[in-house]
Amino acid sequence: MESNMKGLLIITLLLIQHIVSAQTVSIEDLRPDSTNYDNIHVKRISSDSLSSTFAIWIKLKVKMHKHINHTEHVYVLEGKGNFTIGDKSKSIKKGDFITIPRNTWHGVEVASEIPLKVISVQSPEFKGLDRIYKK
Repeated sequence: MESNMKGLLIITLLLIQHIVSAQTVSIEDLRPDSTNYDNIHVKRISSDSLSSTFAIWIKLKVKMHKHINHTEHVYVLEGKGNFTIGDKSKSIKKGDFITIPRNTWHGVEVASEIPLKVISVQSPEFKGLDRIYKK
């Protein structure tokens, strides 16, 4: 219950940020730019020096990786999966909220016929420079 409240709070803050900055995003209308992607499709929603927000669609999996300088918050919009954070795995589904502290190994395997659709909020701004994959 507490994680759902945190998830709703993050989504509410995200939506307020977009309204204040003259951007509006309808979660229901978020679609990938193309359905012709092999595994992962990322769509940037917003970014500034303090945070970056992405919609991400995953068909198969995200390999184990970590972000040296970023905390990440993930809110599941559609689909199901098996999420690993550190040495623990958990089933995830629509409505789940996950906090990934910086420098923490994490990854996911999709467990549904439809792609996993999530909102990922990373802080500070994500420029793609601190992602390290596990060997």
